[in-house]
Formats: sequence, C-alpha cells, structure tokens
Amino acid sequence: MVLEVTSRGIYCRAGGFYIDPWRPVDRALITHGHADHARAGHKRYLSTQAAAPVITHRLGVVPETVKYGEIRDISGVSVSFHPAGHVPGSAQIRVEHKGEVWVVSGDYKIEPDGLSEPFEPVRCHAFITECTFGLPVFNWRPQADVMADVNAWWRACAAQGQVAALGAYSLGKAQRILANLDTSIGPILTHGAVENTNEVLRGQGYGLPETVHVTAETPKSAWAGGLVIAPPSALNGTWIKRFGAVSQAHASGWMALRGVRRRRAADRGFVMSDHADWAGLNTAIKATGAERILVTHGYTSVFRRWLEAEGYDAQVVETEFEGDLIDDEVPGS
Repeated sequence: MVLEVTSRGIYCRAGGFYIDPWRPVDRALITHGHADHARAGHKRYLSTQAAAPVITHRLGVVPETVKYGEIRDISGVSVSFHPAGHVPGSAQIRVEHKGEVWVVSGDYKIEPDGLSEPFEPVRCHAFITECTFGLPVFNWRPQADVMADVNAWWRACAAQGQVAALGAYSLGKAQRILANLDTSIGPILTHGAVENTNEVLRGQGYGLPETVHVTAETPKSAWAGGLVIAPPSALNGTWIKRFGAVSQAHASGWMALRGVRRRRAADRGFVMSDHADWAGLNTAIKATGAERILVTHGYTSVFRRWLEAEGYDAQVVETEFEGDLIDDEVPGS
C-alpha cells in the first residue's frame, strides 16, 4: 500500500513523509495553507511555490517548494503536485511507488474561479477525496450567476445608503469574491484577516482590486456605499458594530441548506463554496480512472455507499481535516 492513515496523518512508509499531517512529523508535504491542512510543528515542509507565501505568513516557516507538475524523488518515491482549484496555490499530491499511483486531493473544486489555478484531474489507481458536500442537495450554480447576485445586492444596499457586509473565509473565498466584484459600485473594505492575506497574494501577482483595510482610524466617510468583506466570525461580534445598521450576507456552500440560512439570521445567503459539489465530486473521481476511492471529511458514510453502488472499491478513512465549517472558519484560515 503506497499510503496509509496513521495517528499523525496520511503516511508514505516507503518515502518516509506525511501529507497534511495533523501531528508534528519530520517531513510534511502540504496541499494548501488552510489551518486544518497546514499546521505548525513539523521539521520540514514541502509545498507548491504558489502556496508557500501564505504558509510562511501563517506558520512562520519557509517551505521547500516545487512547481506544479515537477517530479521530486523522495527515497525512491516519485512525488508531484497538481492544481486542485481550491484556493490559490492549492494542490493535489501524486505519489508513485513501484508502478502504483495514489493521489491525495486535499480540498478541491472543479469550476475555474478566475483566481486559483484550475483543477487538473490526475490519473491514478487510488484517490483520497474529501466529500464535504457529498450529498445530491449540494449543486452549485455557475460562479458568474452567483456573483451577479452579489453585485446586485451590493448595488441595492449602496442605493439605499447602507453598508453591505459579506462573511467569507479570509483565504480563498474572500479573494475569489474580490476578483469578481463590480468595483464601480463603491469602495471595498476589508477586515484585517482578509487584508493580510490579500497583501500576500498581491505580492505573488494575483490580481485583486484595491481595498481599504478597516482600522480604528478609518473614517466613516470611507465606507459610504461600501462592501465589507470579513471572516464569518467578525459578523457575529463587536467588530461589525462600527458600521451601524448593515445588510449582512454570507457566502458559503452551507447556504444551500435552509436551516443554516435561518440560523445565520442574515439578510442574504449566497451559495458559493471552494469545495466540489455533488456533481463535481463525481466528475473528479471518474476523471482519475481510479478503482479504489478513500473518502474523508464530509458526508463520508453516505458518499461511500454511493460510490460502492457505482462499482468503486470505496472506504472511509478517518482524518482530522475539517473542510468547510458551518458556523465559522477553521482557526487561522
């Protein structure tokens, strides 16, 4: 078996390395910078060149890097990183040993978002896949349609002299939204967690519009007719109160569930996720050509049964990845 799941993480015994380990290890290969996949305490890190700056910003370590598609030999095991389409710099990791190929997908989505490197299917014998949204009810609309709704909501708020506040993860979702906004509507304001990530990605050349970092010194005149982008937790605390009465919205795949929308008590819920929906999961799995599918973090039992009915050798593997949390983002993500 090329890979196995241990108490520390997904382990390649032949190569002596782990992929996205959740306990400190000697050598960690990291798919992307979200906190449930990139953790502190490892001795050595390896990531894509594009993911490294965010990992450095968040963890204070400087990973060794590879380009997408570059093959690295680690103790006789061939390793390469391939675009996952999840967030900028995210990767699937291909591991080959003695002619057997396994792929760890990390987190992924198959719809190009105009910012992240588009998902590329990788042929393999075994595929380790998330299934955060592994139910048929999760069926994403095209991004252009969702962003048209976001812009229309913001435009309506601005016309009424109201500030629009949108909750979105500070790495990935926030920048994806930023890159697709109609900037003619008004100013774009950001929470510090979002702006810090913006600065890292701008430094890498990712195209993001101009934003105003909200601080205690930011005058009220700066946010007239504006759109505020902040982590979901910031919309539930005291930080958002400085703007007075606002129209609140959340951008999340969980907005597809009516009960979650009600619990958030937001004015709008935009169904948008950086994870694959039901169709995306099935499309990605089919494209790998893999016969063996290992599912993790999400609707694992339901999705495994579905895959078995479709003729796959499927099983659930227990990891500490969290996917897209309903109530708040992963700490540091």
